[in-house]
Amino acid sequence: MSGANCAVVIASIMLLGGALRLRRGLRIGLSLAVLAGFVTLVTPEPSVLRAGVMASVVLLSIGIGRPGGGVPALALVVIVLLAADPWLSRNYGFALSVLATAGLLLLAGPLTRALSRWMPSGLAALVSIPLAAQLACQPVLVLLSPSLPLYGVPANLLAAPAAPLATVVGLLGCLLLPGVPWLAGAFLGAAWLPAAWIAAVARTTAALPGSRLPWLGGAVGLAGVVLLTLLFLFLILPRAAAPGGWRRTAALAVLLGSLGAYSGSLVGTGVGRAAAFPDDWQIAACDIGQGDAVVVRDRDRYALVDVGPDPKPMAECLRTLGIDRIDLLVLTHYDLDHIGGIDAVLGRVDTALVGIPENDQDRRLHERLAEGGALVRQSARGDTGVLGGLRWEILWPVRGSPVMQVGNPGSVTIGFDGRGIRSLFLGDLGEEAQDAMWRASKPAPLDVVKVAHHGSADQSARLYARLRATVGLIGVGADNGYGHPTDALLDILAGVGTTAFRTDLRGMVVVAPAAERGGALTVWTEKMPP
Repeated sequence: MSGANCAVVIASIMLLGGALRLRRGLRIGLSLAVLAGFVTLVTPEPSVLRAGVMASVVLLSIGIGRPGGGVPALALVVIVLLAADPWLSRNYGFALSVLATAGLLLLAGPLTRALSRWMPSGLAALVSIPLAAQLACQPVLVLLSPSLPLYGVPANLLAAPAAPLATVVGLLGCLLLPGVPWLAGAFLGAAWLPAAWIAAVARTTAALPGSRLPWLGGAVGLAGVVLLTLLFLFLILPRAAAPGGWRRTAALAVLLGSLGAYSGSLVGTGVGRAAAFPDDWQIAACDIGQGDAVVVRDRDRYALVDVGPDPKPMAECLRTLGIDRIDLLVLTHYDLDHIGGIDAVLGRVDTALVGIPENDQDRRLHERLAEGGALVRQSARGDTGVLGGLRWEILWPVRGSPVMQVGNPGSVTIGFDGRGIRSLFLGDLGEEAQDAMWRASKPAPLDVVKVAHHGSADQSARLYARLRATVGLIGVGADNGYGHPTDALLDILAGVGTTAFRTDLRGMVVVAPAAERGGALTVWTEKMPP
């Protein structure tokens, strides 16, 4: 929800009222009433409040015959809302809404005039709107995620035409729903088309190579973005002064030098890290967001432990690693963050080890795997096999036990041993189940442990002390909302000498055997440590 959506709603009511020859005061009153309903419908989040209150201020100023500028209206709204709720000053959504609006009010016009020197004025106006908002918001965005969106402006240009259609048609559908549900269904179905287009643009641009370029985080990253933005605006915006002068030359030199250094760091880091990728890697923790997906390999044989929450990042990880076929798939349990990416591997699996199904949906998952050619085996403690030169063994759950058979406590726990690495994958076992697994199977000390439940606080310090792993892999999404990994878990790992490698901070994490017998494991990460 944005000011543009409010503008669309208000414009629709004002035009309709004009067609019906309603007086201006009545049209403004109707617009305010519909706007209040619209804000309620989409829920009054901080950014929604800013847009709705500002639209109301503009309407009221028109109604009393004293229309004012956008900047004074924005300033008044910010003062009123912060006076009513000072905590809004700490809300990122509110800050981004205010900054985007300020960018449009202050920068869109000058940017249009500047860009018109190189492109048709109509195209310049279209480009300047998302560009102004992006420039104004980027300092805050870089605090949320230390990266730069490469395709933000083109994505907004592609999605923008669909937003008014989705807003107006969807609102009409909601208004008609109580009285004429069959007609409302037709409107809502029609609104789905532009909404689907917007979603498709977002998904496609997000999946393009280099969609987000890495950037420094914290105060240094913020200062860098602000400096480069100011230099860009100083150089591109038309000024009364002559275009020459030492200030302009100095600004251009600093901007080009900064961009050159940044580009060089991207290329150099990418080439260097690609060259350092270990050819003899054995374990790769995929960066698939908040979930688990870890590949175990011996030469041309591959096992995959869980498939993450989404098929797209799962497929991208397999493509990056050059994997076409999965010899052994292990689904530890049936939570979405462990099985949601199953479509990425259907038809590519030879053998699937699964736990006890809890419902018809789980049983249907087994059927889909079997239809794709997989041998589906319900697995439990004592099952063993080989993956090339590696031996695998299921340590948990205990077959036939009346407890801890399903859900997180019943996570299928598998260990691999061979080629210089002993590893264990704990699924989402909690503290009680971890201790029970230890009592039942007593795994030997390890080299690599896949930390349970994305690093939640429900962990057994006793188990990690007994395992004494060198490397702890944590599959976790950035800003996941669960607080994973917890400080308690990280303290446990540090206390037993296990180095934590998190996919939210390091991207894909790859582990290879030690170069020399008795040496340290080789660990490669997609991203440099923060």
